[in-house]
Order: sequence, then structure tokens, then C-alpha cells
Amino acid sequence: MPSDGRCWETLRALRNTSKGRLRYDREWLLRYEDVLEECMSLPKLSSYSGWVVDHILPNTSGQTQESAPSDNSPSSGSASGLYQSSLLKSPVRSSPQSPSPSTPNGTQSTHESPFPEPTAPQSSRASKVEGCIRMYELAHRMRGTEGLRQWQEEQERKVRALSEMASEQLKRFDELKELKLHKEFQDLQEVMEKSTREALGHQEKLKEEHRHRAKILNLKLREAEQQRMKQAEQEQLRKEEGQVRLRSLYSLQEEVLQLNQQLDASSQHKELLSVDLAAFQTRGNQLCGLISGIIRTTVESGYPTAENQAEAERALQEMRDLLSDLEQEITRASQVKKKHEEEARVKRQESQVQQGPGPPTQTSAPSPSPVGTQNEDLQVKVQDSTMQWYQQLQDASAKCVLAFEDLTSSKDSQTKKIKMDLQKAATIPVSQISTIAGSKLKEIFDKIHSLLSGKPVQSGGRSVSVTLNPQGLDFVQYKLAEKFVKQGEEEVASHHEAAFPIAVVASGIWMLHPKVGDLILAHLHKKCPYSVPFYPAFKEGMALEDYQRMLGYQVTDSKVEQQDNFLKRMSGMIRLYAAIIQLQWPYGNRQEAHPHGLNHGWRWLAQVLNMEPLSDVTATLLFDFLEVCGNALMKQYQVQFWKMILLIKEDYFPRIEAITSSGQMGSFIRLKQFLEKCLQRREIPVPRGFLTTSFWRS
Repeated sequence: MPSDGRCWETLRALRNTSKGRLRYDREWLLRYEDVLEECMSLPKLSSYSGWVVDHILPNTSGQTQESAPSDNSPSSGSASGLYQSSLLKSPVRSSPQSPSPSTPNGTQSTHESPFPEPTAPQSSRASKVEGCIRMYELAHRMRGTEGLRQWQEEQERKVRALSEMASEQLKRFDELKELKLHKEFQDLQEVMEKSTREALGHQEKLKEEHRHRAKILNLKLREAEQQRMKQAEQEQLRKEEGQVRLRSLYSLQEEVLQLNQQLDASSQHKELLSVDLAAFQTRGNQLCGLISGIIRTTVESGYPTAENQAEAERALQEMRDLLSDLEQEITRASQVKKKHEEEARVKRQESQVQQGPGPPTQTSAPSPSPVGTQNEDLQVKVQDSTMQWYQQLQDASAKCVLAFEDLTSSKDSQTKKIKMDLQKAATIPVSQISTIAGSKLKEIFDKIHSLLSGKPVQSGGRSVSVTLNPQGLDFVQYKLAEKFVKQGEEEVASHHEAAFPIAVVASGIWMLHPKVGDLILAHLHKKCPYSVPFYPAFKEGMALEDYQRMLGYQVTDSKVEQQDNFLKRMSGMIRLYAAIIQLQWPYGNRQEAHPHGLNHGWRWLAQVLNMEPLSDVTATLLFDFLEVCGNALMKQYQVQFWKMILLIKEDYFPRIEAITSSGQMGSFIRLKQFLEKCLQRREIPVPRGFLTTSFWRS
């Protein structure tokens, strides 16, 4: 059939086209059945109709006029109808002025419009078929585009659904996590609450234990407080008893001292009777020393015990018996007075000893008795001449104080300033004395001498002179002497070698200014009565503190200083005195005699040995004196000195030992060993710190 031939020709023509040579998927219809759905739907005007009218219809209208009437066959009519119906679904008109996209090589793309304008005229049927094909392709593309759009929308819906699902899952996850955290928080809170409950329970348990312990401690504290109060009451009772015992001891001491004074008063019978009063007096002094030692020991250690009081009462009873025996002896001796008067006179003459050389205005000290002879008749009181000399020095010191009373009591600020400057100028140089060098010592001496001579001296950056006040010289002399003695009391007591530089300056000042020397002796005797030697006696009605001050003790707030400190101060002052009497100022007149030389030291030693020893004091002072001055006395008195040493060893040592308690034997043993060593070597060693010639050259 001719129509079948044309179909095959059409197919061959289509196959030879550029699109016919494309490979199509034959099974695409099976997979994409919805692509041809629009072909079965009613025709409707497409959005591309305008484009078809503008580009295709003009070309097809000319061809239609040229075609023969034979073409009006049913097939051509159907094709024309198909073509016309296909034109109804032409794509939308595209503006002919719209630019077409260019290919990479610069030529315009073949797809500038959905249907490019034909470059060559074709047959009407071919044009119709091609138009149909193009319309089909356009419809297929539109359906694909629509399907793609729908697929994209579907994917977007799925994505949104997945996003919503993921969001919901994230919310569920967050809720699950929050639930888990909440559960963990609840578990942790439960654990914490449980721990808190356990801690509270433990705390309550500790509180209970604390209350229990506090209760026990309170009980113990109450018991301790009761015990303390009991001990305090006992201590108070013991203190009251001790004070009662101490007052009783003071009363016993006062009574013993009064009885001892009665023993001393019985010495008036010594010349009339043959009774040996020395033994009674010695024992009386021993009993007084015993009670004084008991009181001193108890004051240092606390309060006296019943044993101390009993011992003191026994001493008092013994003193009473001693006085009673003495009275009986006196009574018996008075009955045979006339018969033994001559014998008593002979015995007294034998017992007297000759004194050694002494000061010109005083009686000479008795020479020591021969070795092996026991001198039983020792003195209790110092000689009257020595007491007169002692009193003269104290009166001179008191007059000196009265002489500058206006200076010390003045309220004027200028006068006070002058007083302070003078005191510093007098005392500071003495404080600077040391064993460093002789040249330094000479500077200090010259400064003190210039001050006493009325010359101005520099003190504290100011010029000071005694002429600034009419009473300035007396004030400076008194303060200077007081400072010298104080240096012995403090500096020499701690450093024994310091005695010699202080003593040589004091000796040189004494030679040039005798009043200063007398004031030094007055201060020394007042602070250390044993340097006289003078043992003050207790007088009736005298306060015990005043009596202790007379003995040299320092009493502060009714408390007496300790015995060791007392002996240390006495030792320092005796050492200074022993150094002064043997030293002279090397730059002075060597031909001039020492104003208070070794003869006074010999007198002091002889008078000490003629008096009853004191417990602990006599042995200490003898050792200090002989250690410092023994070498000078040995060279001066030679044989007489060694007789004195033998007398101390054979006669005086037993007396010291008899009154010394076991706790006070240290000073006695030290003195004994020192003298025994000296007797073995037949020499008294030069004291340590003695100023040699090399010292003055430095």
C-alpha cells in the first residue's frame, strides 16, 4: 500500500535524522508508564501554543496551498488533524529577542529554542511528523520536568519528614539524656542525702562522745579545781604557819641577840673575875650565827619548817643555859675573887697579844701569837679607835651630802641640767676604766683630775666644769667616790682582774685629792662594814630589816638578797680595797707615801684575826684579801706575815670550821687549800690581772 511505503520512508528518514540515530530505551515505557498518560487525556491548549503559531504555522500554511487535492485523503486529513491538534499543545512563545546560550566554542547552542527554525523546506507530512515528534518530545520533557519536580518535591517531603523524624529522635534522645541525667542526679542526690544522714549520724555520735568526754573532763576539772583549792588552802595554811614560824624565828633571833648582848655585858666582870668569858662569848656568837643561818636558808627556800623552829628553839635554850652557866660561873668566881685575883691578872697578861704596825692615829694591831699557842681570848667588837675612825668618815660623808643639798633638791631646770652634766662627767670615765691599755687609762685619769681641779672637760658633746655651781665640787667628789665603790661592787665582783685598773686610778686621784679618798672609804665601809672590820650588833628595838642592811645585805620589799649574791658583792669590794692599798699612780711622785698603804692592810688583817669569825663571810673575805694583797704583804712584812699565815692555819681555821655548817664549807675549803699551797711553795703568787710595766707602755 502506498501509505505503508510512505511510513517506511518516513521511518527511514527519521532514522537518518540526528535524533533517529540516538539509542532509545525500549523498556522505558514499562518503567515510566505515566509518561504517556497525557496522551490519553483530553487535549488542552499548551503553554507553548504561542511559539507554534509564530514559528510553525506560517510555514505550514504555504505548503498547504501548494498541495494537490489528492492529498485530501483520509490519512492526510488525519495527519493534518493530528498536527493541528498537536499544535494546540505547542510550547509557550519565547521572545525572538531573547539571547540564546552559546556553546563553549562560541557558536550558539542548537537548543536555543524548543523548536529551531527549519533551515530548509521540508515536505508537509514530514514537517507534520517532525512537529508531532517535537511536540511529543516537548510534552515528554514537560512530563519529565513535572515528574522531576514532583520527585524533588517528594524528596523534599521525605527530607522534611526525615528531618522532622531526626528532630523528633533528637528530642527523644535529649529527653532520654535529660531523663538519664535526672536519674543520675536523683541517684547522686540520694547518695548525698545518704552520706549527709550518715555524716549527721556520725556527727551526732561524735557530739554524744564529746558530751560524754566533756562531762568526764568537767568532772576531772572539778576534781582538779577542788584539789587545787585544797592545795591552795594547804599552801595558804602552810604559808600562814610558815609566817608564824618565821615570826617566831625572828622573835627567837631577837631573844638570842639580846641574850648575846647580856653575854657581852658580862665582859665587865672579865677584869674582876677569873672566869673565861671568851668561851661563852664564842658559843653565843656561834648560836647567833646558827639562827641567822637558819633564817637566811629558810627565807631563800621558802618558809621555815617545824624542824627549823625546833632547831632554833634548841639554840635559844642553849643560849639560856649558856647565860645561866655564865651567871653561875660569875657567882662562883665572885666568891673566890680575892683568892684568884692575882692569878687572873697574870693570865690576862699572858693572853694579850701585841698589835702590828698601824695608822699613826690608831693603836697598832697585835702581832700574832707564836705558832702552836692557842689564843682563846678573841674580841667580839672592833676596837674603839677603829670605830672612832669609822664614825669620822661617815660624818664627813654626811657633811658632804649636806654641802650640795641645794644642788640636788633644786627645781630649776638649768640647775638640774648642770647637776646631770656634772654627774655624767664624774661617773662615765670611771665606767670606761678597763685593762685595754695604759695610755687609755692615763686619759681617763687626766680627765677626772681636770674635772676635780676646776678645768672644763668635754662630756656628752658639751663643756662641763665644777665652777658652774658653787656646790659642784662637793657633788662631783661624792659621786666619783660612790662610783668607784660601785664599780667594785659590780664590775670587780664579776671580773676580778678589773680591780687593778680601777684601783690604780682611785689611788692616783686619792693622792691628789684626799677628800675623794676619805669619801671612797666612807662609801666602802657603809656598803661593806667588814672592810673596817666592823660586825654591827643587833640593838634592842631595831627593826630586823635595818639590821640586815647594816650587815651589808640588800633588802627590797622586805626580801633579803640571796647569800651567794651578798658574798659576791662583798668579795668585789674587798678585792678593790686590797688593790687600792698596794698600788700607786705610776705617773705621780714616787717619793710621796701612799695615803692609805699596806700598813692599813696589815691592820685590817690583824683586827680580823683578833675577832670571832662569821660563818661563810670571814673565810670568803680572807681568801679574796690574801689572793689580791697577799704577795705585797709577804714582800713588806716577810717573817711576820708568815707567822700570821701559820696563826690562821693552826688557830683560826678551827674557829671558822666550828661555826660553818656543812652547806657553807665551800669558802672555808677554798681558803684552806689556798694557804696550804702557799705554805708548801713558801710564796704567795702574784694576783691575776696585776698591772705590769708592759701594761703602761701599751
